[in-house]
Amino acid sequence: MLEAADFNPVINKALLVGIQASRQSEEDAQNLLKELHELVGNLNIGIVGQMLVKNRENHPRFLVGTGKMTELLQLASDLAADSIIFDEELTPAQQRNWEQAAGNKLLVIDRQEIILDIFNKRAQTKEATLQVELARMEYNLPRMKRAWTHLDRQKGGGAMQRDAGEKQIEIDQRLIRKRIARLKKELSEVVQHRQVQRKQRMKVPLPTAAIVGYTNAGKSTLLNRLTESEVLSADKLFATLDPTTRRMKLPNGQPLLLTDTVGFVRRLPHRLINAFKATLEEALVSNFLIHVIDASSQDLEKHYETTIQVINELGASQQPIITVFNKIDLLENKNLPIFSYLTEETTVMLSVKTGEGMDKLLHYCQEMLRDQAQVMDLHIPHNRYDLLNLLHESGAVQEERHEHDGVYVHGYIPIRLVKSVEPFVTHS
Repeated sequence: MLEAADFNPVINKALLVGIQASRQSEEDAQNLLKELHELVGNLNIGIVGQMLVKNRENHPRFLVGTGKMTELLQLASDLAADSIIFDEELTPAQQRNWEQAAGNKLLVIDRQEIILDIFNKRAQTKEATLQVELARMEYNLPRMKRAWTHLDRQKGGGAMQRDAGEKQIEIDQRLIRKRIARLKKELSEVVQHRQVQRKQRMKVPLPTAAIVGYTNAGKSTLLNRLTESEVLSADKLFATLDPTTRRMKLPNGQPLLLTDTVGFVRRLPHRLINAFKATLEEALVSNFLIHVIDASSQDLEKHYETTIQVINELGASQQPIITVFNKIDLLENKNLPIFSYLTEETTVMLSVKTGEGMDKLLHYCQEMLRDQAQVMDLHIPHNRYDLLNLLHESGAVQEERHEHDGVYVHGYIPIRLVKSVEPFVTHS
C-alpha cells in the first residue's frame, strides 16, 4: 500500500503561479500570490520564481491555454524548478496533464495541498491529527493514478510494473476508503468525548466567547493577554489548530470562558472546513464571538469577508460579534476607515502588544452578557451552604463575608439561579 510520504515527494525549488480571473483585479490576484508565497515559506520550500497569469477563461485541460502552459514549463526548466505550485485549485486530471506534459519531471500541486501539508505539520492533539489525516485521504483518493505515475518513474517503469501498478491502485483505493471510514468513526468518538466535556461544563454554565479570525491576526496573543495564560502564540500561519479554552474574570467580576480557534485563510479547502467543524463548533455554542482582524494588513477587508464567510458556513451567522482591529501599534495612521456594515458599538481598535483598547473590549464583553446575570447582594444562612457552593461553582461570588448569622455575598448571579437566591436577597 502507498504510504503518506508517497503522496508528498520532497520539493526543494518551486515556481509559484497565480491566476488572475477575468473579473479579478490585478492587485487582488497579486495579494493572493503573496499569501501563497507565505504559505509555501511555512513549509521551508525554496521559491525560485513566481508568475501571475491573466486567464480570461478556465481551460479544462491545463487551467490555462497551451501556449501559457508551454511558457510556464520553459520557465520552470530555466529556473531548475522541481515543482510548480498553483494558487488556483487544480483537478486531479489537470495535475496529471501538467506532469505528463513535463515528462513527469515536475511535481504540480495547488494551494489546497500546501494548506493540507501545513495543517499536517501543526496538528498536535488526537482530534486535530485525525481531522488532518481525513482531509488528506479524501484529497488523495482521486489522485491515486497521479501518485503511481511518479512511483513508476522512480522505479524505472516497464510494462510489467505498470500492469502490477494498475492492480495495486485498486487495492490502495479500497484500503484508503476503509481508512477514511475508520477515521470518520474515530473522529466521531473524539467529538462525542468533547461533547461530554462540554456537557460537564454546562452543568455549571458559564458564559462563553469564541475568538475567531484570519490566521496570524493575533487571536492566541489576545487570549493570553485576557486570561493571563501562555497558550502557544507564534508569528506563523495556523499556529493554533486545536481549540484552547481559558477562564477569565471581567472587570465587574463576571466569569467568562474564552476559546481560541483555528485561523481562517482565503480559499480554505472545503474539506478542511468540514473536517474541522468539530473544532470550530465551539463558536456555535458561545454567547458571542470576538472577531480579530490584523489592522496592519493591506488585505484586512478580504480577511474580514473570509472569516464571515466561514462563520456563515458553520451556521454561526446569528452569533453577536465584537469586531477587533488588532495591531494598531503598527499603523502610522490610526484613522482606519470602519466598514459601513460595522457599527461603532461593536468595533474596537486595539493593540494586544501595548494594551491600547483593552478596556473598551472588556466593556463590550460585559455588555454582551448584560442579560446573562444580575448584580445581587445575598444573605445565605449557614444551613444553605449547598447554595453557596453552587454560587462559587458558577463563578458568581465577587465578595464574601462570614458572620454569625450566615454568609453575606455580593455577586454577579446567573439568570438561571436568580429564582433560587431571591429569598436571600438583602439590600443592606
